Amino acid sequence: MHMADALLSPAVGGAFWAGTIGTIAYASKRLKEHLDDRTIPLMGVLGAFIFASQMINFTIPGTGSSGHLGGGMILAVLVGPHAAFLVMASVLTVQALFFADGGLLALGCNIWNLGFYPCFVACPLIYKPLAGNGRSARRILVASLASGIVALQLGAFSVVLQTLLSGKIALPFTTFLLMMQPIHLAIGIVEGFVTAGVINYVRAARPEILDSSASSVPLAAGISLRNVLIGLIALAIVTGGALSWFASTHPDGLEWAIGKVTGKDGLHELEHGVPAALKNVQEKTAFLPGYGFKPAAGEPKEKTRETPAWPNVDAGTSLSGLIGGVLVLAMALGIGWAIRAFRGKRSGPPPARPGI
Repeated sequence: MHMADALLSPAVGGAFWAGTIGTIAYASKRLKEHLDDRTIPLMGVLGAFIFASQMINFTIPGTGSSGHLGGGMILAVLVGPHAAFLVMASVLTVQALFFADGGLLALGCNIWNLGFYPCFVACPLIYKPLAGNGRSARRILVASLASGIVALQLGAFSVVLQTLLSGKIALPFTTFLLMMQPIHLAIGIVEGFVTAGVINYVRAARPEILDSSASSVPLAAGISLRNVLIGLIALAIVTGGALSWFASTHPDGLEWAIGKVTGKDGLHELEHGVPAALKNVQEKTAFLPGYGFKPAAGEPKEKTRETPAWPNVDAGTSLSGLIGGVLVLAMALGIGWAIRAFRGKRSGPPPARPGI
């Protein structure tokens, strides 16, 4: 659900930017109160893994469309909702700025749709009650499926509502809704299975991570995250560097729904005003647009192929997966370290111990 700027009016885009910035401030404040320093590397590594995972679109059988992992539930369960929202914001910001995946005007909406609902709605209200103490693989699977489906349904509905508020008459509300919700139901089911797989891997390797996240209590001294971090780094490298070649060539759920409603590949982008200015900025910052090398001088910006190659063994795709993972890792680590440093300054030096 990486929305393009063409789907939004500046007013709606700006409003969700304001809501997203406010939520980032709230999450940062809450995280400052209970941040475990050893969670910071986990935030970075999980962010890199989610970035790489989102590069892989999987085909939805019988539809001619595809979907990709959102990852918000994985983040929320493993590092808590506040840290998860900040990591998701890092992932989507890197995608928009450096890979032109999702518009800059739409970035606030994208962070909201893919971050707010899984982190602050589905995880606390659905996943936690169903998963219980997180010790049962079966309960984790049921909780992951239910929460993943709800998060995707809310995100898909939010996209439809945002286009309605933007006055996009080419996307009539009811018709667009009837296309978006079923396709994202299928994506949500896949999301649930993947979420359960990752959480059960962590549960088997280091169950204390789940206990710490669920109770907002720091990990006990002596517990090492080394093996979990190495495993997630390896997954991120393999996923972004090689498995991304096998991404589905079908349009994703949002593009598919727009095509079904309008009969076109997308909506016309404005060539003036705020959207055009932001698009100009994005063209300058995106050094690997579309997760590939920029076309050489004289070549069209968008190449069309009747039969896209699959698997798409491409150095630009691999480089995008690796560089993007590193950028998200650095941004998430930077956020964690900044919150830790700010907490240290505000708390001041420890009080003097009384004399004996």
